[in-house]
Amino acid sequence: MSPTRVLIIDDSPTMRLLIGRALREAGDIEIVGEAGDAFEARKQIKMLDPDVVTLDVEMPGMRGIDFLEKIMRLRPMPVVMVSSQTGPGTSAAIEALAIGAFDCFAKPRRANDDAFNALAGTVRLAAQSRHRLAAVSARRNDALAAPPKRTGAASAGTAHAPGRRRAAAIGIGASTGGIEALTALFADWPPDCPPTFVVQHLPAGFTRGFAQRLARSSPVRVVEAEDGMPIETGTVYLAPGGIRHLMVVGASPVCSLVEAAPVSGHRPSVDVLLHSLARRFGKSTLGIVLTGMGSDGAHGALEIRKSGGWTIGQNEQSSLVYGMPKAAFNLGAIDEQLALESISNAAFGA
Repeated sequence: MSPTRVLIIDDSPTMRLLIGRALREAGDIEIVGEAGDAFEARKQIKMLDPDVVTLDVEMPGMRGIDFLEKIMRLRPMPVVMVSSQTGPGTSAAIEALAIGAFDCFAKPRRANDDAFNALAGTVRLAAQSRHRLAAVSARRNDALAAPPKRTGAASAGTAHAPGRRRAAAIGIGASTGGIEALTALFADWPPDCPPTFVVQHLPAGFTRGFAQRLARSSPVRVVEAEDGMPIETGTVYLAPGGIRHLMVVGASPVCSLVEAAPVSGHRPSVDVLLHSLARRFGKSTLGIVLTGMGSDGAHGALEIRKSGGWTIGQNEQSSLVYGMPKAAFNLGAIDEQLALESISNAAFGA
């Protein structure tokens, strides 16, 4: 198997040395080039066509976030942000993920030979998404260039696909690629939607900032879920990252954050959320499984179908990583697979 070819972009020679040394020691990663600023990086990308780019935020001439936007628009490829400014919950990390960065890796406070050892695993995963990223980005750019289409989705708050009953609650799960997918999805979410619950796999500290970003870009209210929080129409509840699962319980439903072991490899888990919605709302539940690695959400979506509700999976063509939707589809848990841009219309009967 060919090694993963990486371009390191960082204005610090010391950091380039440490990052490069750690990645080379992985054995299956080749450092094909280095750049200290965006101008040099642009030339290196054109000349070397790397599999993955690592990118700092603060650089002379052009900030890494601005350069990331140009990469995703003009030559999409997997980018891992490596910066002291992309730690958990930082605005730079959320912005980078929303633009299309594969992941963010926080530089340690003290640079040493072992500081970047965990970066190799992230780079390997990023390389696996390269070809799909190009296709998804092309679709997104085509959509941005097209005249905006306004259907009834943003004004009709009744969640129902043609021939389906109204949903009393909606559960959504996402992982890799989900930041961008959810940002696009909720841009057309109706302000009077049924209570909508989201598990996006993120480390502790990221979700509050992501909820705030979604709230600014969406017509619907978006909050980070809290234990005991009553549920309301017109609100999206984002499960906080960390050590608790999000469930919806009670005769007068409230959010419940439960400390328990990881389920389907994750905490919070999409499966746990969807199971709780199926138990509480039964046939009036809509489950949606978006882009992401692994199989979290498959069994929960199946439980929704068994309870008489219905489910939507993001299709392969529009998923950055067709893992979670594929697992759910293969399990028989998905009623229909749709492109990301079609999900809102299907959910709200436009």
